[in-house]
Amino acid sequence: MAKNLNELVVRNAREQAARLAYVFLRDGERDEIRVTWSELDRQARVVAARLRAVCDVGDRALLLFPPGIEFIVGFLGCLYAGVVAVPAYPPDPTRLRITLQRLQVIAADCRARAVLGTTRVTDRHAELAMAAPALRDVAWIATDSAPPASTDFTPVDAAPGDFAFLQYTSGSTAAPKGVIVSHGNILANEHAICSLMELDHTSCCVGWLPLYHDMGLIGNVLAPVYAGFPLALMSPMHFMQSPVRLLRAISRYRGTVCGGPNFAYEHCVNRVTEEDKATLDLSSWRVAYNGSEPIRADTLRRFTEAFASCGFAAEAAYPCYGLAEATLIVSGKPVPERFRSVQLDKAALERHKIVEATTANAVTLTSSGRIGPGFEVEIVEPETMRRVGAGEIGEIWLAGPSVAQGYFGQAEATERTFRARIADDASAGPFLRTGDLGFKQGDNLFVTGRIKDVIVIRGRKLHPQDLERAAEVAHPALRVGGCAAFALEQDGEEAVGLIATIKGDAIDTGAVLGSLRQALADSHQVTPAALILTQPSELPKTSSGKVQRHACREAFLKGTLRTTAVWRADAVSDVK
Repeated sequence: MAKNLNELVVRNAREQAARLAYVFLRDGERDEIRVTWSELDRQARVVAARLRAVCDVGDRALLLFPPGIEFIVGFLGCLYAGVVAVPAYPPDPTRLRITLQRLQVIAADCRARAVLGTTRVTDRHAELAMAAPALRDVAWIATDSAPPASTDFTPVDAAPGDFAFLQYTSGSTAAPKGVIVSHGNILANEHAICSLMELDHTSCCVGWLPLYHDMGLIGNVLAPVYAGFPLALMSPMHFMQSPVRLLRAISRYRGTVCGGPNFAYEHCVNRVTEEDKATLDLSSWRVAYNGSEPIRADTLRRFTEAFASCGFAAEAAYPCYGLAEATLIVSGKPVPERFRSVQLDKAALERHKIVEATTANAVTLTSSGRIGPGFEVEIVEPETMRRVGAGEIGEIWLAGPSVAQGYFGQAEATERTFRARIADDASAGPFLRTGDLGFKQGDNLFVTGRIKDVIVIRGRKLHPQDLERAAEVAHPALRVGGCAAFALEQDGEEAVGLIATIKGDAIDTGAVLGSLRQALADSHQVTPAALILTQPSELPKTSSGKVQRHACREAFLKGTLRTTAVWRADAVSDVK
C-alpha cells in the first residue's frame, strides 16, 4: 500500500514504463502530445530538481499553466520536490483584471516562493507582478525551456499527513480559501473514486475540465496515477467551442469515464447535431459523472435520450457529490444502476421537511448516490448542531480520511468548518461542515442547496436553484443555466432578486420580464423585488462555471452590472 502519491508515479514508471499515461489534444481534435509513464517520471524529476534549487520542502509554488501535459509535469514535480503545489487560473487576456485579482489573493494568501509555468506565462512576469504585487519577489520557472538538468533527483518520501497541494475554493459564496490537501487525503479519495466508479487499470478517462479545479485535478489527472490508466485531455475552451469534440474523443480512445457539471450535458444536447451523432460510438462510456449542484434529472434524461442512438446507456448517467474540503468525491451512484430521483412536496421542502408527493407542483430531486468508503455522514440542524429527525433536511457533515486538513493560514475558519461537534454527542467527530443542505434516504444522499444561498420569504425557505429553474424556462429568449437568484431587502423584509441572461439583443424585454414574473408567481407564489436581464458574459461565475450568487447581488446593488433591462417592484437594499 503506497503512503504517498510519489510512490505511485514511480511504480507506474517502473511497471508500465512504455504505456501511455496522458495524451493532450492541442486542437481538441487529433493534434496529439503523448507522454508515457517513464517519460512523465523523468520530466517530473527535472522540474523537482529545479524547484529545490530555489525552494525548501514545504514552500509553496503557484502553477500557472494553460491546459496540457505541462501542468501535470509541474504538479508532479512539486510533489517529488516536497514543495506544496498551488494550482491557479492562468492569466486570461480576455478577463485579465478579474483573473489577476484572484491571482493576487491566492499568491498573497499562500505566500508563494515560486511560480511554475510555460514561457508564454513566465515571459510576462514583470507585467504580471506589476498588477499582482505578491508575485514580485518569487522565482519564475519556465518548465518548457528547462536547461539541462539531472534526472537523478530522488522524490521526497512524503508521509501521509504531509501537505501535497492547496486547492483554492471557487469562491461561489465567499473569498477563495486554500484547502490543505495531504498525500493521505488524495490516496483516500482516489480509493473512494475508484471504488464508487469501479475504475481500474483497464479504464480510460477523457477529460476537458480545468486542471486547477478539484474535479479536473483529482478526478481527471490523479485518478489515472492511482489506478494506472490513461487520460485523454483537451482544453475547456475547445469543449465549449464545440462539445462534439469531447464525444469524438470518447469514441476514438474508447473512454470509459468522463463528465463535468450539469451544464456540460445541456451544452452537448443543445449543440451536437444529428449529423454529428451519426459518427459517434459512445458504447464504451460507463461513467458519465455529473458533479455540479444542482443535478437535474431532466438534463440526465434529455442527454440519455439524445445520445441513445450513439450507444450511450441510461445506466451510465452518474450523479455524484463532492467538494474541495473533502478532497473531491463524497458519494456516487452504483455503476450498474440507473440514477434515482424523488418527488417532494414543495411547501414541505420550504420548511425543511421531506414529504413525498405526486402532484404536478412537486419538486424533483436527484440522488447523489451512495456514500463513498471511509466517510461518515451526519445530517445536522445547522443552528442547534443537533442531528435532525427522520424526514428532515439539515446540513451535511462529514468525517473520514478524505477530509482535508483545514484552510491554509486561517485557524478560526478551520476550527469553525473542520472541527465541528454534534451538540448532543460530544464523542462523535470532529466533522467537516460542508455548508450544503441535504438528507439521507436509505443508502442515498440528496443535496438540496447551500445554507448561505437560502432565501427566507415570510418563514418559507426557498432554494435559489428552484427559483432559477422556474425562471430559465419562462421564455425562449432566456438561457438555460444562466440565472442567479439571491436575497434583497424590501420594506424591511427579505425578498427575491433574479438576474437572467438572454440569448440576443433583438428581443422584447418587456415580454421576457413579464414571463419571469408570471413564472415565479406560478411556481413559488413569489413576487420578486427586482428582475434583471443581462448578457451571458456579464454573469459572475467561478472558475469552475458555477454562478456566484453573492457576487451577482453585489454587482447589481453597486451598479457595476451591465444590464439590458431592469424591472423593480419597489426600492430595494442589501440584506446584511
